[in-house]
Amino acid sequence: MPNIPEIQLATRLYFSQSGKERHARPAVQVALAGMIVGVLVMIVTICIVVGFKRTITDKVAGFGAHIQVVSFDNNNTYDLQPIDVPDSLLELLGSYEHVVKAAPFITKPGMLKTDSDFVGIVLKGTDYWDFFASNLTEGTLPANPQQILISTNMATRLLLHCGDAVTAYFVDDTDVRARRFEISGLYNTGFTQNDELFVLTPLATARRLQAWDEQVYSGVEIRVDNMRNLEQTADKIYFATVNRWDENGYNVYYVQTLLEQNPAVFAWLDLLDMNVVVILVLMLLVAGFNMVSGLIILIMDGVQFIGIMKALGATNRFIRRIFMTQAAILIGKGVLWGNVIGLSLAAVQYYGHLIPLDPATYYVNTVPIAFAWEWLLILNVVTIGLSLLIMLLPSLIITRISPAKVMHFE
Repeated sequence: MPNIPEIQLATRLYFSQSGKERHARPAVQVALAGMIVGVLVMIVTICIVVGFKRTITDKVAGFGAHIQVVSFDNNNTYDLQPIDVPDSLLELLGSYEHVVKAAPFITKPGMLKTDSDFVGIVLKGTDYWDFFASNLTEGTLPANPQQILISTNMATRLLLHCGDAVTAYFVDDTDVRARRFEISGLYNTGFTQNDELFVLTPLATARRLQAWDEQVYSGVEIRVDNMRNLEQTADKIYFATVNRWDENGYNVYYVQTLLEQNPAVFAWLDLLDMNVVVILVLMLLVAGFNMVSGLIILIMDGVQFIGIMKALGATNRFIRRIFMTQAAILIGKGVLWGNVIGLSLAAVQYYGHLIPLDPATYYVNTVPIAFAWEWLLILNVVTIGLSLLIMLLPSLIITRISPAKVMHFE
């Protein structure tokens, strides 16, 4: 057999534009289209699910951070027992690897009331404004103790605007206190259940309302650089605070993560992971079977070629490599175009926000998109590898073709 590279023969057969070699091309194109659709569906699915997980996790962390250190005696409400957080402890909490920020906060339940309506609220005092600054829709962040930041949902319900004054009421045991605030700005995160609850103010304002001393807070919010580092960081903070009494000697510090604070939200996100696995498996099977059918068609279309090659002394292994090369070309085209179309669709949604969602149900206003390049790379490698592996079985048909029986095959 002449020393002709399999790739050269395979490309000549695949790209041939004349003769009988072209009569199976429509069926091969259908198989290729199936591969493209399978790949683009998998890419869009990963972009959407990763987008959901990142966006919702960021919103949950924006309201309550990744890790909270609070009183052990907290009653799972926003009316938290106070704890002493000396500067030394605050510095320690912020010094751990992967910790981006450790910021104290104070919360106090209350009510906002206007002449026409009222809503229950949680007034949160903080000096860490990054999350709300990125979700500010109108006005400015609170700049003095008399100002508050409310959500657009709350403003719409109470018919309030930036610059308006509103009265807040707070209950202390049997005493009801009223406080007049000016609305400095409006925010909208799309996380409806929290947008309709939280009102933000400077930390000093919340401390005066609670009548607490310096270094006394509802807790400390700790933000980490990546969710992958959440558990190990929480463990370090736990061992640094476990069995440690505050300076008043009556409260033990308690460490909780956002996963523990929001189990329903993250259970829903875990359910999305299971859905993704099902979709990816189905799409891989569809893409694989489409390529199998395409290779079988190519082999049946090239029966005469196979017979001639065997008569000239070509081995089954040599001929199989020719058709496997053709299959690899098909898979490569399918994966390439699947990536191009899938990423294009994802980019259109990422920049255009064309597909809306109900934030009351999905916690976001539009379908979120995230380009998780490491997962997309793994997806492409696995798709190509499994598709080529599946191709090995139908290529065995070549070994059963006899030159004597196919020289006159039509």
